[in-house]
Amino acid sequence: MPAFRETRRLPEFERDLKRLCKRFRTLEEDLTTVLKAQVALYHKLGIDNKGTCRISGLPFKFPEIYKVRKFACRALKGRGAASGLRLIYAYFRDQDAIELVEIYFKGDKENEDRDRILALYAKSERD
Repeated sequence: MPAFRETRRLPEFERDLKRLCKRFRTLEEDLTTVLKAQVALYHKLGIDNKGTCRISGLPFKFPEIYKVRKFACRALKGRGAASGLRLIYAYFRDQDAIELVEIYFKGDKENEDRDRILALYAKSERD
């Protein structure tokens, strides 16, 4: 399975993950699986199972920001990929790297934190 040259985790992401791991014990392992089976396949092999989509409406083009909607979590038995977990990440094509920005449970909040995304990347516009 092709992997990225680098996978970075932002401090905000680490806080989100730590909080969710208390509720969903298998989340750390499930995240590794999602990165290999969903994100890497989408970007490296061009396989799109409609589980990953680019977030539109952002005022910058670089980096590309994506949301993973199909995120299987074993701690949420019987829900499969429709677990309600969402992963937001930035893809740096030129560096062959991803940066994990946010992870959340859809039952807690409806959408990604756009303010966090804008604070991180709107200033770094290089286009």
